[in-house]
Amino acid sequence: MEYGSAGSGGDPEGSDSRRKKRYHRHTAHQIQRLEGMFKECPHPDEKQRMQLSIELGLAPRQIKFWFQNRRTQMKAQHERSDNCALRVENDKIRCENIAIREALKNVICPSCGGPPIGEDSYFDEQKLRVENAHLKEELDRVSSIAAKYIGRPISQLPPVQPVHISSLDLSMGSFGGQGMGSGPSLDLDLLPGSSSSVPIMPFQGTGISDMDKSLMADVAENAMVELLRLLQTNEPLWMKSPTDGRDVLNLESYERIFPRANRHFKSPNVRIEASRDSGVVIMNSLALVDMLMDSNKWMELFSTIVSSARTLEVFSSAMMGGQSGSLQLIYAELQVLSPLVPTREFYFLRYCQQIEQGSWAIVDVSYDFPRDIHFAIQNPSHRLPSGCLIQDMPNGYSKVTWLEHVEIEDKTPTHRLYRDLIYRGLAFGAERWLATLQRMCERFACLMVKGTSTRDLGGVIPSPDGKSSMMKLAQRMVNSFCTSISASNGHRWTTLSGTNEVGVRVTIHKNTDPGQPNGVVLSAATTIRLPVSPQNVFNFFRDERTRPQWDVLSNGNAVQEVAHIANGPHPGNCISVLRAFNTSQNNMLILQESCIDPSGSLVVYCPVDLPAINIAMSGEDPSYIPLLPSGFTISPDGRTEQGDGAGAGASSSSRRSGGSLVTVVFQILVSSLPSAKLNLESVTTVNNLIGNTVQQIRAALNCPTTTTTTTTTTTTSTS
Repeated sequence: MEYGSAGSGGDPEGSDSRRKKRYHRHTAHQIQRLEGMFKECPHPDEKQRMQLSIELGLAPRQIKFWFQNRRTQMKAQHERSDNCALRVENDKIRCENIAIREALKNVICPSCGGPPIGEDSYFDEQKLRVENAHLKEELDRVSSIAAKYIGRPISQLPPVQPVHISSLDLSMGSFGGQGMGSGPSLDLDLLPGSSSSVPIMPFQGTGISDMDKSLMADVAENAMVELLRLLQTNEPLWMKSPTDGRDVLNLESYERIFPRANRHFKSPNVRIEASRDSGVVIMNSLALVDMLMDSNKWMELFSTIVSSARTLEVFSSAMMGGQSGSLQLIYAELQVLSPLVPTREFYFLRYCQQIEQGSWAIVDVSYDFPRDIHFAIQNPSHRLPSGCLIQDMPNGYSKVTWLEHVEIEDKTPTHRLYRDLIYRGLAFGAERWLATLQRMCERFACLMVKGTSTRDLGGVIPSPDGKSSMMKLAQRMVNSFCTSISASNGHRWTTLSGTNEVGVRVTIHKNTDPGQPNGVVLSAATTIRLPVSPQNVFNFFRDERTRPQWDVLSNGNAVQEVAHIANGPHPGNCISVLRAFNTSQNNMLILQESCIDPSGSLVVYCPVDLPAINIAMSGEDPSYIPLLPSGFTISPDGRTEQGDGAGAGASSSSRRSGGSLVTVVFQILVSSLPSAKLNLESVTTVNNLIGNTVQQIRAALNCPTTTTTTTTTTTTSTS
């Protein structure tokens, strides 16, 4: 008995010991520490769990099971909230249907005052059922978007009190009143095949629901996480290209790390373009962030890439007077400076976040809008998380790492001249964005220097204010030139059959801005390929000594440089004032700006009368000086060949010096009367002007003449 009693007495003690181990309760301190860690990181890795176990005196498995249970609880809370929200929405729809049915019973005929003769109640009920089904589909669509981008169901739906899932302030400031309007169109009856269609407006107002605004905040935050991962990780996400040493995205690793429910486009003609590049720019991080978060400044900073940009809505304002936490909806149109390449249109979210002191990240990402928001995009393009990481360096410099990642559907074949450049990701890639940013930051640095750094041969620029005014005038000339070549699909266009060997795109627009000549302006542009390196072509156009070889309007007369302003350390980045010899127009000068970077180069010029130049050189406001620029754009043809590059700054520029793609652009004032009509004689004149210029360029550079037959395209727009 005693033995049995002792044995029976030992079992409860062992049972109590096991029970205490199984139902161990954490202390208040442990729970508080675990809850704090869960808010920061719901999915801790093994290292973090081991650190917590040491800190709290718990086994790693206890830490792991606690976090699993906590995530299960949060998921159950979200599901209960979603169910409650859907029930409220269903009740709301049911009440609306009842109200509509009651209203239909009391409808009277506006003519006789009696009951209307309409469909019976069966068809009314069917209509309501269809409407109910449509609303339910809309709820399912939003739920699918949430699952696609966030990886969990919706957690915020009005009018139920929402669960706070975002740190973004969703206060909204609308810029909808700044829609893209159009002025009066020109009469093109003299042009065969004229189209009378109204240009498509890219934006007519958002009408975005509160539900979509909440989802946009989540999409932006998840895109920021993906961007930082792509910018800061090398292998296995990125590999070095064996041909030119560029970073190439490993799509297999990317899709494994960032799985997506489905692609944005279903067509087999979908391409993924991904590129990454880094470099140092002469501007601090705060100034860069301010320019990138202002769509107007952003468009001016990248005038050679961004042909149009507009902030449509601001969903969250910046915090503490800075840009961190700012979320915007932006429309942008990106271009290659040639009429042969259609522009790419995007509606995307731009989100800015300060990572740490002196370090900022800005991410762009497209959003799947509901079907009832009509955005007229003719060029399907979807922006996957793209953007830049900006890190402060000493002496006002910044290190910028840039990422471009887009999904493109080619609805029309890419022109053969630009096929290599576009398919290799060079036309819209990160290298072009970063090279342009470096060149423009050097230009801004030269603009801020107050010393007289001009090589003033004639003593005509008397002060730093005069230098600043001349630089602003030249920048406006370049911006106007880039805008004149935009191949936007929103323009009304007409096609003429042509037999010239050079394909010419002709554009007419009516100028009313104070900085341009009033009246009807005819612009013409064409693109050719030359088997000459971009650097040599750029030197040929920039050198005033070789200008008579291509300038058909100079009649072979030489020109002299009377003033020179440097725009950066590269000698090709400069502003010049030229004077022609032996001409009857002694009061006319030529303002010219040339700029070059590893992605390409420009030579833009414009005749300006002497009184206007004197206004700018004396330091007065040059905003009202009329400019009608012409010029050339030069880019590599995209073929990989060994040789010397076109500029410094990119690691792979030395391997891209094959042929050149040159776009020739002329602009002439057809008439100073706004009501003037375009005639075929003007089109023929400018067509011959470009044809003769191309022939002289080929002859001067010893290039063979092509004999292909092309078409002439005429486009109209208003400004």
